[in-house]
Amino acid sequence: MIAYFIIFRYFPMYGVQIAFKDFNPLKGIWDSPWVGFEHFERFFRSTEILMIIKNTLLLNVLSLIFGFPVPIILALMINQVMRVKFKKFVQTVIYAPHFISTVVIVGMISLFLSPRSGVINTLLTAVGMDPVFFMAKPEYFKAIYIISEIWQHAGWGTIIYLAALASISPELHESAVVDGASKWQRVRYIDIPGILPTAVILLILESGRVLSLGFEKVFLMQNNLNRSASEVISTYVYKVGIQQADFSYASAIGLFESVICLIVLVSVNGLAKKVTSNSLW
Repeated sequence: MIAYFIIFRYFPMYGVQIAFKDFNPLKGIWDSPWVGFEHFERFFRSTEILMIIKNTLLLNVLSLIFGFPVPIILALMINQVMRVKFKKFVQTVIYAPHFISTVVIVGMISLFLSPRSGVINTLLTAVGMDPVFFMAKPEYFKAIYIISEIWQHAGWGTIIYLAALASISPELHESAVVDGASKWQRVRYIDIPGILPTAVILLILESGRVLSLGFEKVFLMQNNLNRSASEVISTYVYKVGIQQADFSYASAIGLFESVICLIVLVSVNGLAKKVTSNSLW
């Protein structure tokens, strides 16, 4: 484990200096000339910076607001199921989407939302409405992305909360039942406080990725028509760094993203420590 972090996490930090150099692959990192903060200034002067940061923040914040509570709710509901077979069936059904490839997920989204043969547009046509090309309209992109993310990953996230619920002493519930507590009261005063430390830790970790949005799914869902709502930092870095081979500029943007995420992580961790006494450190 230590070797893994040294080789794949710490050693690559040597390449961070590319962000401060005019990197030339023929000269290598060490011999490329220094340019200071030139690439950062170029990014801040870019006409697309506001659009990119806005889209990245909105997708992350909205995913956090709408997606973070779902695994908690699912775990609390599943924990109340008494029939073991039905409980396992539900768990299997909601876990399954997590194991579907992102490429397949995006293909399913495109198929379901197709203006010609998609299920959604078929229903709209059946009630007398005109079909909508959802994937081409920027105003629908964020909703489609967030809903698909919740469907794909919420079930998997319930595993952690179910494990936390399983660690709660049954004696607490037995005592509550003897005292006449209802199921809702037991959930409110026993289950929720029992998983609160776990929820806080996961919230801190999620907050630390405020500018770090997954690349693959956004890129596959992106097209020229919805780019105003789908261009995020990760896709922009790919285009300038890989497609345009502007490695120094892409590294500067990536470093900016990492620094902001670190600041947010430390800030949220400190706030959580004061408010709930739970934190990463």
